[in-house]
Amino acid sequence: MIRPKQADAAFLKDVRSIDPQSHSLVLWWLGQSGFLIHWQGRFLLLDPYLSDSLTRKYAGTDKPHVRMTERVVSPDSLGFVQVATSSHNHTDHLDAETLLPLRQANPDLALIIPEANRQFVAERLSTPVGWPIGLRAGSAASLHGFTFHGVPAAHNTLDTDEQGNHRYMGYVVTFGPWVIYHSGDTLHYPGMEAWLQKWKVNVALLPINGDRPERRVAGNLDGPQAARLAKEIDAGLVIPCHYDLFEFNTASPQAFKDECYRLSQPYRVMEAGERWEVQPRNDA
Repeated sequence: MIRPKQADAAFLKDVRSIDPQSHSLVLWWLGQSGFLIHWQGRFLLLDPYLSDSLTRKYAGTDKPHVRMTERVVSPDSLGFVQVATSSHNHTDHLDAETLLPLRQANPDLALIIPEANRQFVAERLSTPVGWPIGLRAGSAASLHGFTFHGVPAAHNTLDTDEQGNHRYMGYVVTFGPWVIYHSGDTLHYPGMEAWLQKWKVNVALLPINGDRPERRVAGNLDGPQAARLAKEIDAGLVIPCHYDLFEFNTASPQAFKDECYRLSQPYRVMEAGERWEVQPRNDA
C-alpha cells in the first residue's frame, strides 16, 4: 500500500499553516481526481473521493476495486471548505460517503455539478433537488470568490440529457489572477482545445489512466495524450491524476513525463497528500 506524503493530522497541520491572506495558489492532491485548492482563506474541493465505498461495493466480484494508496484524510475533518465539485456521477467523483460527512462538517457547503445530473445527485446524497448548483457547457457560476465555467467532457462520449445538457463535464475555475482546468474524466474530442484556449490556464489537472476496454469501465486520456492537450492549450503547468488508487485502473506516469519532456511542457507529478504552491508574478 502506498503511503501518502502527508495524511491525517500531518496533512491538516500543513493545510492550517497556510496564511489566509496569501495571494498564492496552493493545492494538494488527494488521490484519484481529488484536489484541495486554497486561495485567500477560501477552500475548494475538486471531485473528492475520501472513503472506501467502492472497495466495499465491489469486494467479492469479478471487478474488485483494490486500493493502492492509503486515504489522505477523513472528509469530516475538513470543516473549512466552502465549495466542492462533482464532474459526473461515477462514485469516485460523486461519493456519498465523502460528500455527506463533508456537508455535515460544512453546513453552508455549495456543490457544483453538471445540470444534467441534478436529480441523480439529489437522490444519491438525499438532498433537496434545488441544493446543487448545476452548470451547462458554456455557463458559469461564482461562489466564494471562485468562478466555475462548464466545459464538456467525453467519458467515453459527449453524453447529454434530453435538453442537450452534458452529463460529463470539466470545470475551468478562475479566481484572482489564477485559472485552473480540472477536466474530470475525459477522452480527447474534436473541438476540445477550442473550448479551453479562451483562457490562459495556469494549471491543468488531467487524468492519465488511459482507455482500456478490458477494464470494463469508461476510459480517460493516457499520459502522452494529457501532455499533448496541456501543450495545445498552452497550460502553464500540467499535473496528472486518476492513477494509483485502484489496482485494475491505473497507469505509470512515466509516459506522461516523457511526453512532457519531449514537448517542453512544464509538469509536476505529485504524491497523494503533497502540497504545491506558486505565487503570482506581481505578488508583493
